[in-house]
Amino acid sequence: MPSISTPSKIAGTKSHGAHVIFSGSTSDEREAVVAEVIEKTGAILVPPYDHPDVILGQGTVGLELEAQIRELQRPPLDAVITPLGGGGLLSGVATYFSPTSTRVFGAEPSFEGADDGRRGLEAGRRVESVKTLTIADGLRTPVGLIPWSIISDKNKLAGVFSVSEDEIKAAMKLVLERMKVFIEPSSAVPLAVVLFNEDFRRLVEREGGEKGWDIGVVFSGGNTTVEAIAKLFGP
Repeated sequence: MPSISTPSKIAGTKSHGAHVIFSGSTSDEREAVVAEVIEKTGAILVPPYDHPDVILGQGTVGLELEAQIRELQRPPLDAVITPLGGGGLLSGVATYFSPTSTRVFGAEPSFEGADDGRRGLEAGRRVESVKTLTIADGLRTPVGLIPWSIISDKNKLAGVFSVSEDEIKAAMKLVLERMKVFIEPSSAVPLAVVLFNEDFRRLVEREGGEKGWDIGVVFSGGNTTVEAIAKLFGP
């Protein structure tokens, strides 16, 4: 785990009996430590996102969303938006909804180039390295090779949008105060896009008309603490 991981993430991991080994915060630093551990111990790497089985597992979020929509007796969603870090969740959800009319979007922080997915799609090639200290610490990683092959397919992904640190905090505050749901900054990024990204909002207005869109917003984690939140919103 990155040495700057939140104490709650570290403690939670240790509580499951894991032996935690620390690394630097960038993907290159993490991968170097992983390679060293594998060489010394013969351990098997379970990728957090860059593997077909992991992508398929994370894509079951799409199943959950559809089940919730059926319970509400609502028509199919017009769009779904998820966070984008390594891309496992987004590529899985995009694959699940690809045969349907539901559009899928990714959401990233823009701080210090954390929006590598958006920039990569714009340039037509994957960004291989990211070095950022965005508050959305779960998204401090470049898109993986296999997820990139999916999210760069325009038949599966409709686009990626990014937001600022202040916009992430505003969305997180809204969720905490109004919904009473405890989420980490990374989880707030999709809602921040829906609320504050003007390009995304213009797209919805243009194509949804007066009716607008029914959008499924994925909250993907709550790995934070009261202390971390207080520091985030402190003076």
